[in-house]
Amino acid sequence: MENKRLLLGDEAIALGAIHAGLSGVYAYPGTPSTEITEFIQEDGSAKGLNIRSRWCTNEKTAMEAALGMSFAGKRALVCMKHVGMNVCADAFVNSAITGVNGGLVVIAADDPSMHSSQNEQDSRHYGKFAMIPVFEPSNQQECYEMMKEAFSLSEELKLPVMMRVVTRLAHSRSVVVTGESLPQNPLNAEHNPQHWVLLPGIARRQYSSLIEKQGRIAAFSDSSRFNSLKQGRGEGIIACGIGYNYVMEALSHSGKDVSLLKVSQYPVPAEKVKEMAACCSSILVVEDGQPVVEQDVKGIVGGNFKVEGRLTGRLPRTGELTPDSVAAALGINGEITYSKAENVAARPPQLCNGCGHRDVYTALGKILSEYKDARVFGDIGCYTLGALPPFKALDSCVDMGASITMAKGAADAGVFPSVAIIGDSTFTHSGMTGLLDAVNDNANITIVISDNLTTGMTGGQDSAGTNKFEAICLGLGVDPAHVRVVVPTPANMEGIVATIREEIEYKGVSVIIPRRECMKTLNRRLRKARAEKRS
Repeated sequence: MENKRLLLGDEAIALGAIHAGLSGVYAYPGTPSTEITEFIQEDGSAKGLNIRSRWCTNEKTAMEAALGMSFAGKRALVCMKHVGMNVCADAFVNSAITGVNGGLVVIAADDPSMHSSQNEQDSRHYGKFAMIPVFEPSNQQECYEMMKEAFSLSEELKLPVMMRVVTRLAHSRSVVVTGESLPQNPLNAEHNPQHWVLLPGIARRQYSSLIEKQGRIAAFSDSSRFNSLKQGRGEGIIACGIGYNYVMEALSHSGKDVSLLKVSQYPVPAEKVKEMAACCSSILVVEDGQPVVEQDVKGIVGGNFKVEGRLTGRLPRTGELTPDSVAAALGINGEITYSKAENVAARPPQLCNGCGHRDVYTALGKILSEYKDARVFGDIGCYTLGALPPFKALDSCVDMGASITMAKGAADAGVFPSVAIIGDSTFTHSGMTGLLDAVNDNANITIVISDNLTTGMTGGQDSAGTNKFEAICLGLGVDPAHVRVVVPTPANMEGIVATIREEIEYKGVSVIIPRRECMKTLNRRLRKARAEKRS
């Protein structure tokens, strides 16, 4: 039975997966993908179906666990932001070689304009690299509908399928018409698992099989209902994903007659591109992200055919698309609808009032001012805001877990003191292996694991290592005398400063764990407790 719901793009993906017979979602929180898993965790029907939905330690463990569920014949979903694809790349690329049993869909949520990210990488490259089908919805309705198609295609081709969304679609709402829910697959563990054992001889055979499937994958794309061609008399436009909406908005205000190819399933539908090119003299490619399709189209139509887009400068090379930038590229003049108000001052983000990270940085500042050559290597999380005023505390922040290994490398080069600061969730995500390297080399570094008992940056999800950090550090070989726990409050400042000074002067690996609950999580917990008491 059809039903209408107002959903975020992320929520439409989640509901589409539930209705597609999902048995498990595996994810590590990361904007703009977080709400997919959160929706499944809170949805009543998902709970009734016993869909597995707890957070994973990182994206690699998520990808591998989902592959295991697929091995068992069940449908599995993996969700992450674009940089998470870098973490799970080993398992992701090899999953195209092993193939799948139950349907496996990987959601990569890209962040053009870097609203909350370190880079603008485009996950469609990963889909091409692994040589698997990729879906890119243009609206929330397609987010929902594509899930059933993606799982079905995954099982038909016996390959994982990727879906790529961008921030603007993931975090905007629209009415979605929903349909019937499919049952979950029965348990049907792989009966002939040899192709899952990637010894070289097997892997070569499996790789040949993947190559042989490329023609079928291309045929599915050319015939996909999500790829449509409307021939006109003017310029050819290829509009990908959310870019299709911007093109349609711009054209609605003009009398332009164009040929328009909507692309929401990859590989690029080559036959449709050739059909359009036969009726126009040039093509403009509108895609949010890097010029992936623009480069492909150049190869399809040949070097003498005029193809424009982000590479040629007709659209901006960086940042997300907007209705204005697309209209300008189409030569459609109009009022600038998203101009920045001159009287609005910039308001950079800052650590919350009362946050324990503030006291950690205050203490570090007091100590490190005594050392001329002190360097602090930061990591990914809300505590990264310590790089901004008033603290200006960090000298680097590169990727998840890099604080410890960069501090070690700097110490190896002679930097003293070399301090790493990392959050609790980030430490278990990818900091533990760096700590083991430091212990094995007896590196002269001080590591601060700033533990706020949650994954604060993405909204307060469970942190994998909560109440385990001392045991983890001891298990990895840190001297028990140099695993120190402090409570970061202004009242304890003198003791925290003394602890940091002692551990900096210790010639070896030391770990300081400032532990105090995130203020946001604390407030949510207290509000929930009060509500339960009233009821």
